[in-house]
Amino acid sequence: MKIIGNIIWLVFGGIFIAIEYFISSILLCLTIIGIPFGLQTLKLGILALWPFGSQIVPKAEAHGCLSVFMNILWFFVGGVWIFLSHVGFGILFCITILGIPFGLQHFKLAGLALTPFGHDVK
Repeated sequence: MKIIGNIIWLVFGGIFIAIEYFISSILLCLTIIGIPFGLQTLKLGILALWPFGSQIVPKAEAHGCLSVFMNILWFFVGGVWIFLSHVGFGILFCITILGIPFGLQHFKLAGLALTPFGHDVK
């Protein structure tokens, strides 16, 4: 089921979301200041490629003030817009019964898009 869900996800727009994340990751990594944010968008892009069967887990060593500071900075720089777009797509997909699994994946992406620092994708 995970493989079929991921293939359907890619065909119906997941590949475009992942490409957007990868392009923004490359652009952010061009600057020294943007490298930490580029790595987080890379994490979002990998999750956007194969969301079915992936889990978001908190890192054990990431409970420091640097992770909180970076999440606050991420929120104001652009994380809130990514979060809102995933929530909007999640609500849109959850309107139909067939779209509910895809809406739930957008909600999972929204959770990571809001606070990517201190979380890992497994």
